[in-house]
Amino acid sequence: MTDIFEDFSAPFDRRWQRHIVGNGALELTNTSLRFVNTNASSQRYTNAQIDDYQNLPRRRFLWRPPLRLTVRARFSHPAQNGSVGIRGTAGFGFWNDPFLMTGARWPALPRAIWFFYASPPSNMKLDFHVPGYGWKAATIDAAQPKALLPAPLAPVAVLLMNLPTIYRAIWPSIQRAVGIRESLVKTQLNEWHTYSIDWGIGESQFSVDGATILESAPSPQGPLGFVMWLDNQYMIVTPWGRFRWGLLDISGCQWMEVDRLIIERHELAHLRPK
Repeated sequence: MTDIFEDFSAPFDRRWQRHIVGNGALELTNTSLRFVNTNASSQRYTNAQIDDYQNLPRRRFLWRPPLRLTVRARFSHPAQNGSVGIRGTAGFGFWNDPFLMTGARWPALPRAIWFFYASPPSNMKLDFHVPGYGWKAATIDAAQPKALLPAPLAPVAVLLMNLPTIYRAIWPSIQRAVGIRESLVKTQLNEWHTYSIDWGIGESQFSVDGATILESAPSPQGPLGFVMWLDNQYMIVTPWGRFRWGLLDISGCQWMEVDRLIIERHELAHLRPK
């Protein structure tokens, strides 16, 4: 069953809530929607976003597995390399909005399944095998019960993680407990590609242009909300205790363009619990 088929050929469906901050903008063409950041400043947050959860309590977020998300998208620039490329963060998928960005809720541990981009100086080094920045397929479920079991030991673990041998020995098991899996997306950001997420009850799978890039990924629990955005922030979160958040200067205009968004709720036989 297809819940949503959006080709942006008409005015916004009323389900999409806009979140425009700073020098962000949403621009409809005849066949697509552009998420635009123009001359953003490190002194002010800039974001262009649509979502379906503003001011809802998390228990009323709309989406649970099994479902498939399909998005056809491109960006104005490639991934950042030196001083050239998309700056900030961007992406699309499902999460629990844990950081109070849209509505008065209690803070929460993050749950997400999405395609996520972060440019340097971001360094969210969560998957042992994947860099802390770049264009990724990613899952996390830090709110599941087994993820909370090591919490009393977290201060000691963070200190020990500064020792490379200890980090290599214990972080993979923590990563599994928190439901983290990531894979770099190796396509060019500034070319059209079709991105798919099969969010299953037992496990999940990510594909680009029909080719699987991440399989047997842990599935976060729902309900989660849908989000699609482009902003000028960066974040540093590492297992060895580096935490930092900030904003980036962006000279000129950068955008993410989407011309197809499909959400289908149906059984995903290949992703049933084993």
